[in-house]
Amino acid sequence: MMTESSIVQSFPSQNTTLKKKNKLMDPPDDFEALSKAVSGFGVDEDTLILILGKWNTEQLRSFRKRTQFFLEDERLFERLDDNQIAFWTKEFLRFKASPMGRNAVVQWTMHPWERDARLAHEAITKGPESYGLLIEIACTRSSEELLGARKAYQSLFNQSIEDVVSRIQCIERKLLVALVSSYRYEGAQVNDSTARSEARTLGTAIRTSNKKNLIEDDKIVRMLTIRSKLHLKAVVKFYKDLYGRDIYKDLESEMRLKETIQCLCNPQTYFSKVLIDALKDDADDDKKEALTRVIVTRNNVDMKEIGEEFNKQYEVPLSRKIEEVALGNYKNFLVSLIDRINENPSEIPIMGSSSEGGASG
Repeated sequence: MMTESSIVQSFPSQNTTLKKKNKLMDPPDDFEALSKAVSGFGVDEDTLILILGKWNTEQLRSFRKRTQFFLEDERLFERLDDNQIAFWTKEFLRFKASPMGRNAVVQWTMHPWERDARLAHEAITKGPESYGLLIEIACTRSSEELLGARKAYQSLFNQSIEDVVSRIQCIERKLLVALVSSYRYEGAQVNDSTARSEARTLGTAIRTSNKKNLIEDDKIVRMLTIRSKLHLKAVVKFYKDLYGRDIYKDLESEMRLKETIQCLCNPQTYFSKVLIDALKDDADDDKKEALTRVIVTRNNVDMKEIGEEFNKQYEVPLSRKIEEVALGNYKNFLVSLIDRINENPSEIPIMGSSSEGGASG
């Protein structure tokens, strides 16, 4: 369900384009209009994008509770009815609409817990090349968001993600199990003495890594999976003070460790790199799918900061780059989500403060 093949496929053209619709519908009319847009006689993609692209977290939650597309799960989140996934697929493909566009709409309407659980399941199913997505989810979500994803995984797949990850065969298994099982302290207190000591531990391990794989080092795994993000940012700072080098440069040959530390300490840089890779002409399908994933999952969290970092790193606004590469209503939907954040930054909740256990839509 979460796997699509092409970033450049477009929805069929409509008589009335989004650009001509210069007046948004009043919120009370949105639900009725959206219901008609997916009435079973085709899909009105323009209306879907017009409404969903401007909805905030509360409006999305209200939609899930009112529509037949979602069921109330016993673990207190609204989960997408599997039969409705088949319906959406049939209706979009019936009119040869973009699979990437459908994927973006479905992901955006999902409860954040379910979305992360399905993404994690897909990463596990695809195998080692996709395990970076497990790191991304485990390290860029708050403790409550990650706990919610674990709950949703149990509901959707009738087993715990911790158990599933513990049975995969790869060198990263120890790190991955500890990351998906983590529940970090999120307060402001940092012990500088401990952080400096752990920076030395990292430095020693990196400089003797020919004797042991860093990703299997118990001390490093423990540090990266139990320490708060603020504490780990202090560790990275002290590392540079002690060794005069950026830790990321010293981890060039340890991709999974580098991704872990970057997701924990500097997620905007990590996501900017994921986005630019997704927008390259030679990007494969997995990288292309990341464009939807990042914009949807970070939209109510730090998408504005990611866009600013993207512009800083690659000297082009993210929305403009998307317009150069993507087509049709898929492009319009992603750009509308980015523009929504830039135009209404006050609507973005504090990360982890949502009653859903997450800030994302």
